[in-house]
Amino acid sequence: MEQTVTDSCNLAWQLSQVSRATREQRHGHPGMILWLTGLSGSGKSTLAYALEATLHALGGHTFVLDGDNIRHGLCRDLGFSAADRQENIRRIGEVAHLFAEAGLITIAAFISPFQADRQLARSRAGQHHFVEIYCRCPLAVCEQRDVKGLYQKARAGLIRDFTGISSPYEEPTQADIIVDTATLSIAASVNYIMQQIHPLLTLYPNSAKKITIA
Repeated sequence: MEQTVTDSCNLAWQLSQVSRATREQRHGHPGMILWLTGLSGSGKSTLAYALEATLHALGGHTFVLDGDNIRHGLCRDLGFSAADRQENIRRIGEVAHLFAEAGLITIAAFISPFQADRQLARSRAGQHHFVEIYCRCPLAVCEQRDVKGLYQKARAGLIRDFTGISSPYEEPTQADIIVDTATLSIAASVNYIMQQIHPLLTLYPNSAKKITIA
C-alpha cells in the first residue's frame, strides 16, 4: 500500500532558477504586501481595489486578496471561530508571501482581528516587505454602512462570533499607516497611502519600468 507522507521533516523547499530580485527588477518595483485591516464596513475592500487600480495605472504589477473571495475557495472549509479565523489569516499570509516573492504588490484586505495573526503574516513576509494599513473607522459608522445587514443580524443573535459585536477586534497599536476611512474619501485615502509607500516603490530607479508619482 502506498504511504502518504505528511511529516514536514520529509519536505524540502525547492529553489527557483529565477530569483526574487530578478523578478522585481523586471517589474520595476519590489514585491510587497499591503495588509489592510479594520472592522467590517471600514472600507477595506473598496480601498484595496481603488489602490490596486492606481498602482496598476502607474505600471505596478498587483493583485488583491479579498476576504469574501478567499472564503469562496481557499478557505471555504473554515468558519468564524477564533481558531478558524487564525487559520484563515495563516493561509492568506502564506499566499500573500508567495505572491510577494513573485514580485507582485499584493494587497490583502481582511478584518484580521487578532494582533498575533497579523504579526505572524508580517514575520512570514519579512519586516521590509510588509505594510500594515489600519482602516480606522468607528463601529457606529461601520454599522451605518452595513449594506449586507450583517451587524443587524449579529446584534439579533443570528450571526455568531461577529467581529465588533460578539467577537473582539484588536486595534493595531503599531500600524505602519493609519487611514481614517470614516472621514477621508476613497480618493484621499488612496492618495495618502501612495504618498506613504512611494519610498518603498523606488528601489529600482534604473529599471525601464518604474512607478512614479507626479
